[in-house]
Amino acid sequence: MSDDLFPDFSTERIDGVHGVRIFCRVGGDGPPVVLVHGFPQTHAIWHQVAPALAAEHTVVVVDLRGYGRSDAPPDDTAHITYSKREMGADVRSVMRELGFARFAVVGHDRGGRVAYRMALDHPKVVERVAVLDILPTLEYWDRLDRRFGLNIYHWMFLAQPAPFPERLIGGDPHYYCDHTLASWTHDHTLDPFVPAALAEYRAMFDEPARIAAMCADYRAGATTDVDHDIEDRDAGRRIEVPLLDAYGFTGITPTRTHGDVWRRWARDVTSTTIPCGHFVAEEDPAATTRALERFLA
Repeated sequence: MSDDLFPDFSTERIDGVHGVRIFCRVGGDGPPVVLVHGFPQTHAIWHQVAPALAAEHTVVVVDLRGYGRSDAPPDDTAHITYSKREMGADVRSVMRELGFARFAVVGHDRGGRVAYRMALDHPKVVERVAVLDILPTLEYWDRLDRRFGLNIYHWMFLAQPAPFPERLIGGDPHYYCDHTLASWTHDHTLDPFVPAALAEYRAMFDEPARIAAMCADYRAGATTDVDHDIEDRDAGRRIEVPLLDAYGFTGITPTRTHGDVWRRWARDVTSTTIPCGHFVAEEDPAATTRALERFLA
């Protein structure tokens, strides 16, 4: 499992909000940065990036609530429990407990949604934010045509009322995990994922509570998270800190004008392409690390 992937990092379980315990690893020394994973993965995605960043930074890698080794509380009817605002509050609590009042946030996939939500909600806490292979949640829904809908069918599928997607995934959970991972890589294979990390991702799908949590994450993404984005857009709020938009050349997002989209949401945007698919930290960790090192420096 992922214990062997972070040999020089300590492990912690720290209270997030409302008593949810968050698993994290901490390593390195220097300005603090927290790395946040996405679906259907855990903190293990950073196993090649985090040690490199730790040469110049204090690096914290977390499992989002519901994922990996963090607690998986039940969802609520309003889908607030797994909103990116609540997940971001967990991350802020972890960093505060570790002694960091201000820090950089790097997020991939769902973690990128947590990252930009934190930058909007807590501009005095987040020093800079990097989002990997995403656009804002509202922008995805607004672009949902036939072609894009086939590419991100899981947004609609996982957001269906419980227990429909949970039951279907539970019929062959490892197949669903492996299919999802492979289909979003450039080569449509599992080759980018080392065995220890892949075992970590598959293990989540052995737990019905975590399948339910991942579905709850997407139910929030279709409801509460969209409401929060609309509120910010309509109020004219933008991300004030520097933002790095780094995306896979053959990633999920259906547009090559990433930077133009993010400039509607943030004032200071640097946009760069990683030559791979969606899982940039594992498909091309060297290019991902270089982009993050330049931005964080």
